[in-house]
Amino acid sequence: MTARNSDRFIFAYNRIEKSMEKMSGTISYMPFSRLIDKAKKTNAIIRKFEYDLREYGDLRNAIVHHRTDFDYAIAEPHDEIVELIEYIDQELSKPVTVGDLFQRKVHILQASDSLSAGLKLIREKKFDQIPIYEKRRFIGLITATGITYWLADKMIDEIISREMPTLLDIYYHEKQKNTYRFIKKDLSVYEAEEYFKKAVAGGKRLEALLITENGLVDEKLLGIITPLDLMKIK
Repeated sequence: MTARNSDRFIFAYNRIEKSMEKMSGTISYMPFSRLIDKAKKTNAIIRKFEYDLREYGDLRNAIVHHRTDFDYAIAEPHDEIVELIEYIDQELSKPVTVGDLFQRKVHILQASDSLSAGLKLIREKKFDQIPIYEKRRFIGLITATGITYWLADKMIDEIISREMPTLLDIYYHEKQKNTYRFIKKDLSVYEAEEYFKKAVAGGKRLEALLITENGLVDEKLLGIITPLDLMKIK
């Protein structure tokens, strides 16, 4: 027999409640709304779906407290509501990480490589940023903005210099150099999303999140997330 929407809803709701109790370190009963207040301080998924969860608290009360018998619920949630609360439950029990979605082979170049090597990579791979290294030491990101600034500085009497710069030369023309952040591969995608949102809210430019095993600069680069990649996040 197919489970009713109200049963599926209550099952997912109870699991979410247990997840938030665990996050909050709660050992005694706490109202659902209070659990949200505590859990959202440490969990990006709760923050992402806070409004929905508060609505679900009211809906749960309508279902449970007005049930006349075991087989009858006064409110049967719509399919969309059930699907979303089950999705939230799934995300809390096994969060999708940046490693799950964005770990892939990363193309890097050496600071001593020429601009032509960088332009070839941009053209062939449609990259917006290129990580550059001096051997194994991370230097920074080359961006289209940095290339534009270099061209502007090298233009004399509307003639562009034929000199082929290195990528390190280009990097010196990046006006904002700290436009990236290293993150660990098991970071939730919602936490990654928040980094970009906070940067925008603070008037700062964040070009990319750089994924490594533990979020350390001296570790192998496992992936890159740009703001456009956030479209992959449901």
